Amino acid sequence: MALNITTIRNAKPKAKPYKLTDEKGLFLLVQPSGGMLWRFKFRTDGRDGAGNPKKVEKKLGLGTFPDVGLKDARDLRDDARALLAKGIDPADKKRKDLHTAKVSAANSFASVAQAYIDKCKREGRAEATTTKQEWLLKLVDRAIGQRPIGEIEPFEMLEAVRKYETTGRTEAAHRALQFSSQVFRFAIANQFAASDPTRDLRGALTAHKAKHHAAILDPQKAGELLRAMDGYEGGPVTKSALQLSALLFVRPGELRQAEWCEIDTAAKVWRIPADKMKGRLEHVVPLSTQALAILDQMRGLTGDGRYVFPSIRTYARPMSENTVNAALRRLGYSGDEMTAHGFRAMASTLLNESGKWSSDAIERALAHKDKDAVRAAYHRGAHWQERVEMAQWWADHLGTLRTGAEIIPLGRKRH
Repeated sequence: MALNITTIRNAKPKAKPYKLTDEKGLFLLVQPSGGMLWRFKFRTDGRDGAGNPKKVEKKLGLGTFPDVGLKDARDLRDDARALLAKGIDPADKKRKDLHTAKVSAANSFASVAQAYIDKCKREGRAEATTTKQEWLLKLVDRAIGQRPIGEIEPFEMLEAVRKYETTGRTEAAHRALQFSSQVFRFAIANQFAASDPTRDLRGALTAHKAKHHAAILDPQKAGELLRAMDGYEGGPVTKSALQLSALLFVRPGELRQAEWCEIDTAAKVWRIPADKMKGRLEHVVPLSTQALAILDQMRGLTGDGRYVFPSIRTYARPMSENTVNAALRRLGYSGDEMTAHGFRAMASTLLNESGKWSSDAIERALAHKDKDAVRAAYHRGAHWQERVEMAQWWADHLGTLRTGAEIIPLGRKRH
């Protein structure tokens, strides 16, 4: 006799499990705990212990009552019977589907992307690089993060990044697409995906025109900036960061993460570890007397902590990456006039225009990576004495610009 809702609701648990039978192999198993489990009993082809063909009885779980009602249970039973009619074992199919879903969840774009980022961290990529990768992952996470990486189509990838293009953030769109391509190549190498859907999207986004960091390159205007920095009325730590940005012209991230253990005042150098450098090579910065004087003042303020320029919230972290830029805005310089990174362009331009220093020494001072490995190995140690002299000349020259005497006597460039 077929089951009905009244019979099911009136069923009481007993000391042992018992069945309430419906039709065509469907039954409800009532547990001693009171739980009710839908089961579908069926017979399919199998083998006995001797390997001979025989019919094997199996059961397929269809859910629990009342989460799965009587009608839904019958529909699921009929679906299973339809599979049997096609020669498909519904229990095997369910097990394979669950496994596929589990594998797909483990191999979602987000999980594979995080595995790729973790690999980059193990390889010693700069913290700034992996932080940017995590930010790029967030840009596409909502659209494709939970999709199985092997099933993502080109149109999905394009939709995930195009929304940034349509709001004017073309650089974000391009970088997110580039990062996604790196993730797909990592997935292919690890057999999580068969192809990279981004490769078919070349030219799909509006071309992004790179915007250079704003910088002051005119000597007279550089002098005005230096005088404005001398009059900075914010915190002394930020003021010192401004001044050392001009004197040392290292990358903003390298400056803000400077640690006292890296500063050797006796040798008059700052040794920046390779893992903090964009080029993954240690960079040694010669310190002028002016830079040493500022560091001496800073030691009285922050010398008992780890960082030369700690965060205003905690000495356990370096200052915010936007601190120097914010100080420049406070001095009245817009982002189109001057940036923290612009001190590097200012130094590069004025040092080259002075005619006093070889271009190789200037490039080494800027820690620009030489693409020729042999040449790079040679130039790491070369030009050191020239760089020491150049660091002091540059500090003195900034003092000259600050007072308004910006005329530069041209000399013969060294080679």
